[in-house]
Amino acid sequence: METRGVAAWLRRALHEHDTPLGRRFDSVLQVVILISLAGVTLASLRGMPPLAYTALAAVEVVTMALFTIEYVLRVATAGNRRAYIFSFWGIVDFLAIFPYYFLNDSQWVRALRFLRIFRLLRHNRAVARFAQAFRESKSELVVFGTTALIMLFVAAAGIYQFEHEAQPEAFGSIPESLWWAIVTLTTVGYGDVYPVTPMGRVFTGFVMIVGLGVVAGFTGVIASALTRARDKS
Repeated sequence: METRGVAAWLRRALHEHDTPLGRRFDSVLQVVILISLAGVTLASLRGMPPLAYTALAAVEVVTMALFTIEYVLRVATAGNRRAYIFSFWGIVDFLAIFPYYFLNDSQWVRALRFLRIFRLLRHNRAVARFAQAFRESKSELVVFGTTALIMLFVAAAGIYQFEHEAQPEAFGSIPESLWWAIVTLTTVGYGDVYPVTPMGRVFTGFVMIVGLGVVAGFTGVIASALTRARDKS
């Protein structure tokens, strides 16, 4: 009976987030996540005393031990273990600890440690509404995404035709022109690659106008879905 009582207590703390116990556990976990992220961030600074790096390494060991225990307990107490392990948050929890034990010497894998920050959003109501809005507007988003991909190819192919003779180093092929197409269609415009021919500039203006429409349409769909999700909650 005592073992069952401990298991029930852990299940409430780890999975029942609307209970007082679950909310307290989430608050403590968020503090640990913030401490872990602060340690990882400070460890990237240069010129600190060796003792500071030793202390930050100790913080990393302790927080990773806590995250590991939490993950193991979540799996052990989950009603459907397979569903949790392969859920979005289950994968985030796993990736937050896996590189530390097996691939910690790989620089790009160590960057996965910053996935911990997403765990702060696990039970945020606004994030839940955002996910609901994406689900409800999935068909509209597919249409806008397909349109954006088509326009991306048209922009790359068009600017290649207008600019490849004048700037073969920047627009030597359609794939090489995709960088310009992306930054122009999204209206970012880094300025590292730009047209110099009159027709190329006219075409760029057209692409930028279309890009504004695509971004505005995507924003409108999400804003409308978020309003519906908020009204339902």
